[in-house]
Amino acid sequence: MVRIGTVARTITLCGLALSTLAFAKTNPNKTIVTYPSGFAVSQPITELPIENSFFAGQEMPEPRALPLRDRANGPLLQEDPVLQKQAGPQLGVTLGADFDGIPSPGYAPSDSNMAVGPTEIVETVNVQFAVYSKTGATLAGPTNIQSIFAPLGGVCTNTYGDPVVLYDRPADRWVLSMIGNTGSTQAECIAVSKTNNPAGAYYLYGYSFGANLNDYPKLSTWATTSNSAYLATFNIFINFQNFGGADLCGFDRTKMLAGNSTAALLCQMTPNTEGGYLPSDLDGPTTPVNGTPGLFITWQNNSPGQLYLRKLTLNFGSGTATLSAPTTINVANTTLACGNGGQCVPQSGTTQTLDTLGDRMMYRFAIRHFADHDRAVFNHAVGNGGQVAVRWYEILDPAGAVTLSQQGTYAPDTTYRWMASIAEDQNANIGMGYSASSSSIHPGIRITGRVPGDPVNTLESEVSLVVGAGSQTGGLARWGDYTAMQVDPSDDCTFWYVDQYEKVTGSFNWNTNIGSFVFAGCGGTGGGPAVTLTPTSLKFAKRVVGTTSPAKKLTVTNSGTATLNLSTIGTTGDFALATVVKTKKITPCAAGLALAAGATCEVKVTFTPTQTGARTGTLTFTDNAPNSPQQVPLTGTGK
Repeated sequence: MVRIGTVARTITLCGLALSTLAFAKTNPNKTIVTYPSGFAVSQPITELPIENSFFAGQEMPEPRALPLRDRANGPLLQEDPVLQKQAGPQLGVTLGADFDGIPSPGYAPSDSNMAVGPTEIVETVNVQFAVYSKTGATLAGPTNIQSIFAPLGGVCTNTYGDPVVLYDRPADRWVLSMIGNTGSTQAECIAVSKTNNPAGAYYLYGYSFGANLNDYPKLSTWATTSNSAYLATFNIFINFQNFGGADLCGFDRTKMLAGNSTAALLCQMTPNTEGGYLPSDLDGPTTPVNGTPGLFITWQNNSPGQLYLRKLTLNFGSGTATLSAPTTINVANTTLACGNGGQCVPQSGTTQTLDTLGDRMMYRFAIRHFADHDRAVFNHAVGNGGQVAVRWYEILDPAGAVTLSQQGTYAPDTTYRWMASIAEDQNANIGMGYSASSSSIHPGIRITGRVPGDPVNTLESEVSLVVGAGSQTGGLARWGDYTAMQVDPSDDCTFWYVDQYEKVTGSFNWNTNIGSFVFAGCGGTGGGPAVTLTPTSLKFAKRVVGTTSPAKKLTVTNSGTATLNLSTIGTTGDFALATVVKTKKITPCAAGLALAAGATCEVKVTFTPTQTGARTGTLTFTDNAPNSPQQVPLTGTGK
């Protein structure tokens, strides 16, 4: 495996002597190219051992401090200009699922993370993962996350933590990642499911970072038609010491999905004055317009308040990545949480305080396409006089002429709020979850949100998903490191949130909780049309080039309460619409069809490959539903 840079050296990884190169200094024309040092296929997850062992109090390495802590200006002389001191109206949601996820196996912090698919949920923590139904039934695991990577050997058989899990909606696949570590060698270890079964087998890839620490990695799905990528960010510490800059990267998604052992990782490094970036993560059914670069956001300065937005244009064919200069988004000034982005959150019944990681953005940078624009939401913790609060943002068209739509600091009382995650549903309702604690309450899990008609820059009141019953003690300050808010792809309305809490006071004994909620009226239940597609993707069997497959069926249901007016229906790629015969029970979907509330129509699609190999396309509907256009991924293989 080669990492293109300036200084060559040799390492041994997975039993192979490999030439690798140290990180280049920042250069807009210098792409860092990494090929897998190892490739393998895992056992099916259901065949891996259940891991219920408890490791006696092992704290994972703490994320290294980022440059913002060093250059942050001190306390503001005036009040936060977007501070929300009072709760808004009652949070207009209905609570849904509520079940405990993976409990602590003796590691801290939890690094609780989660992805949601059409029927399953996958949760990752330090150092385990599990598959659940949406009612909380355990379908696989909990399993030690290192066990899935065992066939790779070498660096990926030991973890430095920071697991992330993705559901790749366009491909209907799952992705798991973690930092690999053996002695002085670090790696990013990636597992991509072979099928849409999260409990099945996975393609395994290991990408070495040599002696440099790839700290606090965050991954996302960015499914453009060409140069499709799993985007990633890493805070790079040279030889585990000095901060070198942030690697803004893309993995070759097309090759990884195909189990191709040559899937490259392309990166550009920022100056060492920038860190803590998040990659753009796709929500909703509509993929980015082809050619849209990967987007990366960070909180660059607190006073004056500044966000940096960078764009990474990837070309896996030529092995190049071009990084734009940062676009500065001016925002309201802030004070760092705890004054320095560190530790100060109080808990009931103890003097032990908790860390905020208040020098960086919090996972995720969620982007959703609407009919005529894109919206993105993200957050970080800030200081607010005597407590810590959540600063949240909504920006419009981040890939184009980006504008700041909203920003707010949520602090309706003296409770400390931090470790948040935020997302947006198909109706532009925003949901946010976070930890909440004070000297009079144990750390708990809360949610809030807003609907488009709420006053700008404000959130509604909050609701507790879990009231904590214990505090974290024993000198352990680490809490969470990150959490995850996801939107259910089956309806684009249901929010799912995972975070940690304590059932009893102690150390290394956290629990995680997975909960869901939905805003009233989402998807048309408040008086408009809504579209439900069954299934949400179509996959065709291998087909001889030039021959046409049997048609596959897809049903469109108007799940709203008003008439759905279909405007256009079309396909791309080697796929075509087939004739649907009208019967007493079947209505063909067609442009101009008015579909009554509760009614269904049917579409059929055929596959005629024009060349060998993987072929992809989309089936697209435009209509008067709020989430129009709706897109269905189409896949097949020519032979």
